[in-house]
Amino acid sequence: MSTEAVSVVPSGLEQLRAFAASAAGKRGMGATLRFRIVSVEEGQVVFQGDPDEDMYNPIGTVHGGYAATLLDSALGCAVHSKLQPTQGYTTLELKINYHRALTADSGPVVAEGKVVTFGRRVAFAEATLKDAAGRLCASATSTLLVFER
Repeated sequence: MSTEAVSVVPSGLEQLRAFAASAAGKRGMGATLRFRIVSVEEGQVVFQGDPDEDMYNPIGTVHGGYAATLLDSALGCAVHSKLQPTQGYTTLELKINYHRALTADSGPVVAEGKVVTFGRRVAFAEATLKDAAGRLCASATSTLLVFER
């Protein structure tokens, strides 16, 4: 009988939960843009963000890239939560719709991503971004390639 240690790779859901609870989940892009994971379930992830004047564009509202980044993160992580330990994914297509401008007074904002379908090779997800009053500010859909690593 072998005494070698067996490496167990966690599922995508386990990876995301560990990341959200770790110091790594409090650094990087999320820290720079002031957003974080607040909930992870299989097929569904919620982020919360705190936009402020540092994210403003020249016309005095939060840059659309902030909403796009939150939505893309929610979409990708929702798909990530369904991955098996041997799988990876990458975004093939991202579509954003802007419904209401964000300002420093909008937050905290909540981005909720959900998997619509998860196939052998392709996943489809949708997400919404709502302000503190619960108003829809942006929505998105994404097509993601699922592959074996």
